[in-house]
Amino acid sequence: MTLLSLLDYASVLVFAITGALVASRAQLDLVGFAFIACLTALGGGTLRDLLLDRNPIFWIDNPTYLAVGGVAALVVFFTAHLLESRYRTLIWLDSFALAVAVAAGAGVAMSLDQSATIVILMGMITGCMGGLMRDVVVGEVPLVLKQGELYVTAAFAGALSAVILRSLLGDVAIALFAGACVTWILRAGSLYFGWNLPVYKSRPPRP
Repeated sequence: MTLLSLLDYASVLVFAITGALVASRAQLDLVGFAFIACLTALGGGTLRDLLLDRNPIFWIDNPTYLAVGGVAALVVFFTAHLLESRYRTLIWLDSFALAVAVAAGAGVAMSLDQSATIVILMGMITGCMGGLMRDVVVGEVPLVLKQGELYVTAAFAGALSAVILRSLLGDVAIALFAGACVTWILRAGSLYFGWNLPVYKSRPPRP
């Protein structure tokens, strides 16, 4: 198994679990669980592959990714009630999935010899879009857009770190690992310590 395949499998698995947890909060049936889990797990990577004109798309080339999403949904369907706080589990698993998916997206773009800008964008898209689709479909405020929280910023910083380290060290594996770590540290810091960016606050117009 290649590094890129391993990253894709890891992000698919963890994002599928987060999708199934969201489905449990929405009290969906088993089919709904599978749909939301697979949408979350495969959405970002699908958009990445479409934009990069990567043919076939990763889960069409290897349907095992679909099976991983389906099995994750099935397991969560029967075990979600055992969790003390499904939302807390969701946001921490999502932070890990974000980090892995950013590395996976950046790695795929690097393997296709894309420019630094495209590598960064593909890392961000792969990391952010699956969770965004998940939350929009079930009618929740997307984690991506939570006020002031570091999410897209964490994905950007992680992908940028991977690009810089690859240019400095020439080692893709180390660069992607470091990028994943930067992404997770920033996202975890936002969740645990409250790190955030300034948010816009409206002011009355001057007379």
